[in-house]
Amino acid sequence: MKRLALALMVAASLAACTTTSPDVIQRGDAQRLSTVQDGTILSIRPVTVDGTQSGVGGVSGAVVGGVAGSNIGGPRSGAIGGVIGAVAGAVVGNAIERGTTKEDAYEILVQLRNGDRRAIVQAKGSETLNPGDPVIIVTTGGKARVTRAPAVQP
Repeated sequence: MKRLALALMVAASLAACTTTSPDVIQRGDAQRLSTVQDGTILSIRPVTVDGTQSGVGGVSGAVVGGVAGSNIGGPRSGAIGGVIGAVAGAVVGNAIERGTTKEDAYEILVQLRNGDRRAIVQAKGSETLNPGDPVIIVTTGGKARVTRAPAVQP
């Protein structure tokens, strides 16, 4: 029973993970027309995208903590242990979910060719971007990502 509860908690926690990485495209965004804007990076600063608190970690932790706590002592103390274990498990599960879904990211300030400026926060990707680099902003379904501009052939 303990192993089943632990397996459910791990699976639920992994299912709750999402990313803001420019290298990962969500399934619903595939084969959709995107708008592309040319620009130049003005600045980049490291930021942290806060982890999620969907409740999955808390519920999973409560189940595991409740099962573990109920196995302490006899029937009376087992019920009390189950309640205490469930509460403690919920707190720990929530903290684990929040910590595992937190991402290191960048806030990228881009000057567009028309003079407008845009700020986009995205997780660290495989490209190294620096101030002064020519980039494109690809916007799909309200989500934007910054990537190095392709070289133009004469």
